[in-house]
Amino acid sequence: MANTGRMTVDGGDMRFAEYTPNSRAASDAAIDRRLGGTLIAVGLGVAAAGFAGRYAFQLWKPLGQVFSQTVKKMPSSAFSSYYKGGFDQKMSKREASLILGISPTSTRSKVREAHRRIMVLNHPDKGGSPYMAAKINEAKDLLDKETRR
Repeated sequence: MANTGRMTVDGGDMRFAEYTPNSRAASDAAIDRRLGGTLIAVGLGVAAAGFAGRYAFQLWKPLGQVFSQTVKKMPSSAFSSYYKGGFDQKMSKREASLILGISPTSTRSKVREAHRRIMVLNHPDKGGSPYMAAKINEAKDLLDKETRR
């Protein structure tokens, strides 16, 4: 007779699929318990993230309105890196240092180097404004006169 998928163990007939050792059955149950615990923990984590996200979106709407109102109230010059305002009647040391882009306590060589750098960009012969060139020269003269180094 041909073997039809049955196996004899201790005199009884069993199918291959039905035969599992007892030690493996205990370990499968432990694995199932651990997997179930992990799945529950992951599910609780996802739920917590969902509730936190919902809470954040509910908070964000009023905070977003307050933030946009605050930004609208701020002057636009607060975000500009350029100096707003015209020139003073009499040039001060602060204004001269702003024009040349150096510290008011810079050395004579730094003043001359900054003057040269800015005059190359703003020279009237190269398309610059004569008024700006005069102000740059005035700033250099003022800082040169006040620096004794």
